[in-house]
Amino acid sequence: MWAGLNHGGRTVFLEEDKAWIEQIKQKLPSLESYHVEYVTKVHQADDLLETGMKEECKVVGDPRFSKCDLALKGFPNEIYDMEWDLIMVDAPTGFHDEAPGRMNAIYTAGLMARNREEGETDVFVHDVNRVVEDKFSMAFLCEGYLREQQGLLRHFTIPSHRSRSGRPFCP
Repeated sequence: MWAGLNHGGRTVFLEEDKAWIEQIKQKLPSLESYHVEYVTKVHQADDLLETGMKEECKVVGDPRFSKCDLALKGFPNEIYDMEWDLIMVDAPTGFHDEAPGRMNAIYTAGLMARNREEGETDVFVHDVNRVVEDKFSMAFLCEGYLREQQGLLRHFTIPSHRSRSGRPFCP
């Protein structure tokens, strides 16, 4: 499906489950996928939401160099260096208190979108019926950038903040 939808484009999966990567690569050897370890847990969401409201988390820049504890810094460099047209947040697991939560993934997707040189990035978040996905997408992808929601999927369009200085983190 993703090859057909993104014909001629680059699709990358950042996946927490090594077994899934191996299983899919047997069927689709050309799939580009990287294993990522998420260190936060769903039960930490309230504290991390508070962390994300601090000034250092409103600074737009490369996540690798962010002073915000929500920024994911462990991806391969090429992930940060690419200006993505679309980012889909559907990982990590996030469905019980001890599971890795999507707090950092949602924040980092928004930061990468804002940090592009120019243009816009469409960011989709799945499972927005869950508290973390709901609160974090509205807080860090911003209700003002929300384009639509269909069932469990929210679509945000986030403009470059580098191309227009002084743009607030959220409109």
